[in-house]
Amino acid sequence: MENALRACCKGIKIGKILIHREGDDGKQLIYHNLPKDIAKRHVLLLDPILGTGNSAVQAISLLLEKRVQEANIIFLNLISAPQGVHVVSKRFPRVKIVTSEIELGLNDDFRVIPGMGEFGDRYFGTDDYQSSTPFFADDKNRVGLL
Repeated sequence: MENALRACCKGIKIGKILIHREGDDGKQLIYHNLPKDIAKRHVLLLDPILGTGNSAVQAISLLLEKRVQEANIIFLNLISAPQGVHVVSKRFPRVKIVTSEIELGLNDDFRVIPGMGEFGDRYFGTDDYQSSTPFFADDKNRVGLL
């Protein structure tokens, strides 16, 4: 997503936030390097997949700590689980979420289903994950196990 943004918006200032994902709630901020004047800017927060929303909440919280106005944050992703959309929009109602697709939900490993697998694994060709958990979605888009 970053390469496409750079190609589209030459000279744009780019910051980095790295959050380690462990299951549903074990988030750990590993690294961040943000422009010094970020508080005065509109921010495009890019993440290919919005699953549980926990990483997004931590990243947005960091931006707010750096005095970015909540209404100045646009969260862009490619695929979203409804659970993540609800978590982020409930916690930060003024953040705009832009996604290309909302999937059925999350499986028992907190992966978006049907989704496209773990983005990093797909990108680097290391995806050996095979879900053996059958699931269903009811008429309200809630995901359950069979």
